[in-house]
Order: sequence, then C-alpha cells, then structure tokens
Amino acid sequence: MTRVTTTWTAYETTADALGALAAEGATGALSGERGIVYLEAGRVVHVESAFAPDLGALLTRSGAVPPDGWWEAVDRGGAQHRVGHRLVAGGTLAAGALEVCHLGALFDAAYFVLAHDTRAQRFRPGAVHWLGAVRSVPVDVVVRECGRRRALLDRIWPDPAIDTLPLTRVPGTGTAALPVRRGRTLTQVDGVRTAAQIASALACRTYHTLVELRRLAADGLVRAAAPEAPPLPPGPEPPGVVWDDPDTALLRRLRDALEAL
Repeated sequence: MTRVTTTWTAYETTADALGALAAEGATGALSGERGIVYLEAGRVVHVESAFAPDLGALLTRSGAVPPDGWWEAVDRGGAQHRVGHRLVAGGTLAAGALEVCHLGALFDAAYFVLAHDTRAQRFRPGAVHWLGAVRSVPVDVVVRECGRRRALLDRIWPDPAIDTLPLTRVPGTGTAALPVRRGRTLTQVDGVRTAAQIASALACRTYHTLVELRRLAADGLVRAAAPEAPPLPPGPEPPGVVWDDPDTALLRRLRDALEAL
C-alpha cells in the first residue's frame, strides 16, 4: 500500500487534492461531495457518482451485456475486485468494448465530481473498486477533460442546475422539427427525472444527454424543476387540548387475549 503523507484536506477542491495524491503515487479512494475517485499508483482507475449511470446500467440497458451475465460477474468476481475480468474471460463482453464503456462511464462520473469545484471530504488509502482494473487515466487528463466539458456545456446554456435537478417541460412550447436524438431526450422529461435518470432510460452516455438537455433549455423547451420546499416544522398544540391517559384495563385485556392465542 502506498504511504500517503499529503494533507489533502488543505486543498480547496477535489481536483487539487487529486493532483497532490497523484504526485505521491497514492492508491485509494477520494470521496467528494458528488462522488468517489479511485486511484491506483496515482492514476484514476474508476469514478462513481450518483449523478451518472454506472457501468452496469449502461451495459445492460444498451443490450451489450444481458442482466443475468452482469450480475453473475458481480457475484463471482466482486469480492476479488475482478468483475471486469469475469465479463471478458467468460465471453460476455469483448475486452475492447469493456474498455470503451468503462472510459465513458469514468469521464461521465468525473464531470460531476470535478467540474463543479466541490471540496474533497475523505481519502481511504488502499481502497479498491470491485470492478477491478480496466484502464487507468492520468489525473491531469481527467481534470482537463472535465473542464473542457463544463466550458462546452456552459456555452450551450449556462445553468448547471440542468445537470442535477429534476427537469420539466416549459408549458405552451412546441416540439416540432427537433433532431431525432433531442426529440428522444425530450420525451423522457417528465418533471421527475434528472439528467442521469434520463440518460439511464435511454441507455446513453450522461454527457451526450447533458448536451441535448442544455440545448433544449436554450431553445426554451426544458427547465430545471423548482426544488420542493422543506416541510414546515410542527406548530404548537392548540390551547386547551388535554390528552387522555391510555385505557390500561383495555390494554391488559388485549395482552391477555394475545397470550391466550
């Protein structure tokens, strides 16, 4: 296990903390506000985020891997961190296809973890992802790609709420003459689903879905739904209310009846 001496909590963003850990060649898992980055010898090997569909969802919903084949690989290889190896060795998925899908899922999740400048929260030295090694990517490449994606999305429509909040259609707008992919994306906007859920339903990469959603927002067809108001705290009890004591005799009769049964 690589010894980590960096005080990564001193850094303002997850990207800065990752850079420091990469310089030390650290192995482990760095948790941010929006996901987890797994490192091996200072390189990124996997990223998870609740805002992006995971590799299993992408593979099974696209039909590249049958659900039974995916879960069999997870059951047999998860404890040994060799799920990817099981998929390839069992003939369920070609090595090249696994690598392409894995990199797509890695960069999609990394966008949410890194592109919004969130702060790192915890580093677990030696932690290994259950998928196992597929392909590693230098930290600076991941950080640079996330910045590029953020800049492109902001040029289309500069509202990051589109990326994470439930999305709704704008009333009174038409949908004629939309490109096919954009039209398919719009059909999934229902006021409840987020961009990640829409991407998962379409078996599509999250970033590609974000591009279409931001274009729909720029066209005035989609907007982020207003967040639900938190429930009001309970108010004081009305004056003059007197709560009766429990009927102990009735409770004893119920207890006796239950014991008799």
